[in-house]
Amino acid sequence: MAASVAGLILAGGAGTRFGGPKAFGLLPDGRSFLAVCADTLASAGVSPVLATLPPAAAPKTDRGFEALPLPAPGLPMFESLRIGLGRLLGDTRWDLVVVLPVDHPLVRVETVRALAATGAAAAIPVHRGKRGHPVMLVRAVAQQIVAGALPGPTLREVLHAVDTVDVAVDDPGVIANCNTPEALAAALARGGSS
Repeated sequence: MAASVAGLILAGGAGTRFGGPKAFGLLPDGRSFLAVCADTLASAGVSPVLATLPPAAAPKTDRGFEALPLPAPGLPMFESLRIGLGRLLGDTRWDLVVVLPVDHPLVRVETVRALAATGAAAAIPVHRGKRGHPVMLVRAVAQQIVAGALPGPTLREVLHAVDTVDVAVDDPGVIANCNTPEALAAALARGGSS
C-alpha cells in the first residue's frame, strides 16, 4: 500500500441479537471478533487502528489498537462512525481509513489491501455481485463526515454522494454479517475464514 491507511473497527453496539457485545463474541478458535478484526487490519499494514466499544467496556487483551468507549449506549452506527473518525483525524499520519464493522470478522487481509489500492474517494468490496464490508474512505471524506457536510443518516448515503468504486473480491467474509450466533455458524459452514 502506497498511501498510509488507518483503521476504524465499529464495535460499540450492545449485541442484543448476539447475546452480548459482538466485540467480545468468539470464533471457534477462541479469538474474539475484535481481536480478529484488529489482527486483519494490522496484517494488511493498517496503522493506527481505533475500535469504538460499548460504554465502560475495555478489550480483554492488548492487540495494538486504541480502544474508544462510546459516551452512551444505543448510539446509531453513523454517530459511532463520526465519533471514531473524529478521534482518528487527530492523527495526521494517514491518508485513507478502512472502516470495518466488528460483525465482519471473516474479512481477509487481501481485501483490505485491495480497497486501499483503488485511488478512489471511497471503495466497497463486492463478492459475487453483493456489496459488503469493510469500506475505504479517503481522509477528505472522513473530514466531511465529521464536519456534518456528509450527514448520512447512514454510511450508504455518504457513499452515494462521493466517488465510490466497487472492488470485486474473492472473499465471502465481506458479506458474512455475523450479527447472531446462527449467522456466524452459517458463514463458517459456507467456508468463511479470517
